Amino acid sequence: MTGGGLREMLLEFQGYVLAYRLRAAVGGRVRPPGEPLSLACYAARRLERQALARNLVRGGLDAQQVQRLDALTGELMFGFWLNPAEVAAFLRAALRQGGHAALGDPDAFAALLSDSERARLGELGVRLVCAHHLTCLSLAAPLLDPDALAGVWQRVEATTPPLFVDELALAGQV
Repeated sequence: MTGGGLREMLLEFQGYVLAYRLRAAVGGRVRPPGEPLSLACYAARRLERQALARNLVRGGLDAQQVQRLDALTGELMFGFWLNPAEVAAFLRAALRQGGHAALGDPDAFAALLSDSERARLGELGVRLVCAHHLTCLSLAAPLLDPDALAGVWQRVEATTPPLFVDELALAGQV
């Protein structure tokens, strides 16, 4: 695997961790069940999901396999930050139950980060992480306006955060 591919996979896990934290902070119906997955457990489930998706494309899946693929997609929160439909569904559910400051306030979003993550990132890095993820949440707004959606995608890509979550530091990846 290339360094770029590994970085993308670690960023995907990091996105999972932050989505988990945000959903847990919002609580209610959007709270993820159970404890957050470790990097190793996430990787194993991600490989299982990838194999099922590959099999779906190649020849189809039976109903039980499709259910497993859907369950893994939900558990991994696969595409949570970059899928406008997923973001919109999450925001609708979060707002129905009263919302949370982290859905729009950079300081409240920064509170989702651990002290060691904030220290590792520094002030500028924390601002970048918050800007990136809050911009991702704005993907839901322009679903019907392709020009606006293109502008949001440009902002998302311009704010890709570095690797920083504690789980990756403990695994020696940061």
